[in-house]
Amino acid sequence: MSHSVLIGRLADLLGSDHVLTADAELSPYLVDWRGRYRGAAICVVRPPDTAAVSAVVRACFDAGVAIVPQGGNTSLCGAATPAADGATVVVSLARLNRVRAIDPANHTITVEAGCLLHAVQDAAAAAGRLFPLSLAAEGSCQIGGNLSTNAGGVHVLRYGNARDLALGLEVVLPGGEIWNGLRGLRKDNTGYDLKQLFIGAEGTLGIITAAVLKLFPLPRAVVTAWLAIDSPALAVRLLGELLERFGASLTACELVSEVALGLVCRHLPGPHPRVTASPWHLLIELSAGGDEQRLRAELADFLAEAIDRGAIRDAVLAQSGEQAARLWALRENVGEAERREGPSIKHDVSLPISRLAEFIERADRALGEAFPDIRQVTFGHVGDGNLHYNQSKADTAGSVAFLAEQPAVDRLVHDLVDELGGSISAEHGIGQLKRHELLRYRSAVEIELMRALKRTLDPRGLMNPGKLL
Repeated sequence: MSHSVLIGRLADLLGSDHVLTADAELSPYLVDWRGRYRGAAICVVRPPDTAAVSAVVRACFDAGVAIVPQGGNTSLCGAATPAADGATVVVSLARLNRVRAIDPANHTITVEAGCLLHAVQDAAAAAGRLFPLSLAAEGSCQIGGNLSTNAGGVHVLRYGNARDLALGLEVVLPGGEIWNGLRGLRKDNTGYDLKQLFIGAEGTLGIITAAVLKLFPLPRAVVTAWLAIDSPALAVRLLGELLERFGASLTACELVSEVALGLVCRHLPGPHPRVTASPWHLLIELSAGGDEQRLRAELADFLAEAIDRGAIRDAVLAQSGEQAARLWALRENVGEAERREGPSIKHDVSLPISRLAEFIERADRALGEAFPDIRQVTFGHVGDGNLHYNQSKADTAGSVAFLAEQPAVDRLVHDLVDELGGSISAEHGIGQLKRHELLRYRSAVEIELMRALKRTLDPRGLMNPGKLL
């Protein structure tokens, strides 16, 4: 089937307004958020529901044409960007944006894949419930993409990754069949847990079109503080002390270097909260169902004691929701500030929490010796062992030239991560960026198991080719 015939068939299925072929229409769908990958496509299609997704997939299957599923296009590894050969159809899930059901008694919400993350949060809140997945891109990322990359964010410490928040899925398989696994059950021991095949698979095994997600009670008390500290080792020690003192009430524990904070203050509009200058910073959040004033007083006591014994230099304890939001903005805008600063080499790694400080110390030293004038921008989720560990030069021209060193930088960073028992991808996935790295750090047995799953579910290799494997 020729491309023109396929376009005509897709137009018959969806209407010509939802089959995009003009260059200006295609352009936003063909480049990733970082601007690192730019591809081409036969067309972009925008189906309105699961049945239409199924029909599109079946038409592409019949034509032998590959598909690139795309949500909010916020992937940081090029997972949602088509290849440059122009031989694929991009399937945008943006129109699948309905909340199908909310079951407050079961603490679940059923949503379509194109729902924006913040819209799911808002729908849950309107029902008196919390959907805890939270990340900087929540105003533009979509639930289908969050699940396809097993997104993490700032509340993994307490609530887990996207994988932990999904009870059931609806998926369109590579041949166009629809698997309806939308079960709102916390216990279901009826064979293989099929939904787990598609979570974190980056659209290479099928297209997630809907999900049943866990909800939680809305916390009545939320307390936020910004701590000035001397080192990542102190951050890890404080994390342990906070967990011992506050247990499950510790919702988030975020590490930010002074360099990262400086980029936010340089590139993002203020006024910014005044925090004490320090080599490192820790942002913590407590949430509970009890009295907020009492929780704030308990945290204030903890912080005062930590200052007295020299564990922290200083602390800012938010006295209102507005103050807390301003503190969170310092952390959440690091990625955007980096983007505005210019090119950088980025790593999304996870380590055992006990090895975080060792990793930062050893990696900083090794990279500094190998690449003079390197600038480390380090931040991340110390509560779950996930670091965003990025390198650049102080000037844009130097950073552009530095990108040519990425293979050598990756080798130093990833080899050390592997040595310390970590992972080269914590929450961003593999996409195009790390598919060759995956071969180095996963065993032949693991890779063959992945390939066997791919061959079984997608024998023609039409689902998001060139990603992950």
